[in-house]
Amino acid sequence: MPPTPVPTRPQTAQGPFAHALAGLLDTLLPTRCAGCGTDRTQLCPVCRGALATTRPGPTALPWVHAAAPYADPVRQLLLAHKERGALRLAGPLGDALARAVRSSLGPRAALAPLLLVPMPSAPAAVRARGHDPTLRLADAAARSLRRSGLDARSASLLRHTRPVADQAGLTAAERRRNLHGALTVLPRADCRLKGRQPVLVDDLVTTGASLAEAARALTAAGLAPKAAAAVAAAVPRRGPQPG
Repeated sequence: MPPTPVPTRPQTAQGPFAHALAGLLDTLLPTRCAGCGTDRTQLCPVCRGALATTRPGPTALPWVHAAAPYADPVRQLLLAHKERGALRLAGPLGDALARAVRSSLGPRAALAPLLLVPMPSAPAAVRARGHDPTLRLADAAARSLRRSGLDARSASLLRHTRPVADQAGLTAAERRRNLHGALTVLPRADCRLKGRQPVLVDDLVTTGASLAEAARALTAAGLAPKAAAAVAAAVPRRGPQPG
C-alpha cells in the first residue's frame, strides 16, 4: 500500500523568509505525521519507533553505519524535513543519527571529543530550501550526544570545488567518477579538529560515493575521519533484477 499523502503547505517564495514561515506554520497549524499521515501529530509513536528501535547496521562501506533502512516511514520523514520544511523532525532524526554515530565508533566514541562533519549541501539547494538540512541534523545529533554524556560538536568543514552532475540514475562507478575531486576542506579546518575525532555524517547513504569523496578530501588535509554515520541507508536489492 502506498504511503498516505502528506499535505504540503502553499508554495511561497524561497529563501530565509520561506524558511522562517515554514517553521512558524509547522508550530501553529494542525498537521499530519510526516511518516504515515496520522492526524494531528507531526511524528506518531509508530514512526518514531521506526527511528528509535531499528538496530544500526553497516552499509556498503564497512565503516559507515545507519540507524534505519531507507524505506517508509523513515523515507517520508527525511523528505518532509529536507524538502517540506518540517523542521521539528530534526530532533528525532538527530537522535537517530547520534545512535548511528555511536554504533560506527563503538568503544572509541568515549575516547576523545567528537566533531561531526556534515556532508556539504550545494549552495543553490540551500537557497532553494531556505535551510541546510544535513547541517541541521548534524547539530541535532551533536546535542543528542552531549545529552548522553559525550563531548560532541558539529562544524561544516567541507565545500564543493566544482559543480557535479545529478546523481540520480548513475551507477556506483559513475557516481565515484562524478564526485572525485569535487570536495575540499575549508582553510584552518585543522584548528577546529584539534583533539577531536572527526565523524562524517549525512541524512542518507546510497552507494557511499559521496562519503568516500568527503573522506578523501579530509584525509588529503591530514584529517582522516574515524567513521561515518547516516540516518538511513538504501538497502541494495539482492537476486536477479528486472531489465
